[in-house]
Amino acid sequence: MVVWGGYAGGYLNDGGRYNPASNSWTAVTTTNVPAARINHTAVWTGTEMVVWGGDNGNLLNDGGRYNPSTNSWTAVATTGAPAARSYHTAIWTGNQMVVWGGINASFIAFSDGGLYNPSSNSWTAVTSSGAPTARYRHTAVWTGTEMIVWGGNGNSNVINDGGRYNASSNSWTAVTTVGAPTARVLNSTVWTGGEMIIWGGSGNGNVFDDGGRYNPSSNSWTPVSSTATPAARYGHTAVWTGTEMVVWGGSGSGGILFNDTFSYAPFLTLYIYQRP
Repeated sequence: MVVWGGYAGGYLNDGGRYNPASNSWTAVTTTNVPAARINHTAVWTGTEMVVWGGDNGNLLNDGGRYNPSTNSWTAVATTGAPAARSYHTAIWTGNQMVVWGGINASFIAFSDGGLYNPSSNSWTAVTSSGAPTARYRHTAVWTGTEMIVWGGNGNSNVINDGGRYNASSNSWTAVTTVGAPTARVLNSTVWTGGEMIIWGGSGNGNVFDDGGRYNPSSNSWTPVSSTATPAARYGHTAVWTGTEMVVWGGSGSGGILFNDTFSYAPFLTLYIYQRP
């Protein structure tokens, strides 16, 4: 696991590599490191971590590629890069990083993005034709063929729509809103291999304990089971195990903090409580 950047009384541009086998940390080099920042994105290519965007008092549209094998950084090109932003998303397609959405210094959301190819250290614009409306603090997953963008904050509202972006054809397909979860941000999102699962989050003064499963093949939504559901929360984390979505932590109404764990089996439609 590679941790990098953030804030601790000041903006940071250092980090560490954690080895679970030895339960030990190794420092990430600061030679040729990108500028300190928060609200950036990072993807793993299979050999490198690619960091891009974010802010440190100023919005950024640069980044770096970190190779843990050589403990070294390579700069990400800024030529052709998307405009500086934060609260965007980034996913890895297998050969490119796709950056999309986010917000600028005037708090105006973006509906554009770019594809970054580390092999050529170059950028290609993501088409705006058919793209979802501008947003930030949304979620994005990679299906193996498409990036699915959903939810988030728009320029004047919280959103419950989205789009599917095909990097090969540089084209968008709308995600249906029929049966979609209520508009929200700070929800969790996982990809099961066949569906995107949205759960929890907050929006318009509400905190949610519900969600939906989106199937891109049928462009349809199925509600997430409400049986034995966890307490409503936002800002939690979720991972996909191969058979279950595991939810941990988060915040609830009134600022309550959670340290409990639940697992959701979409094909059994139940939650299993795990002790804190």
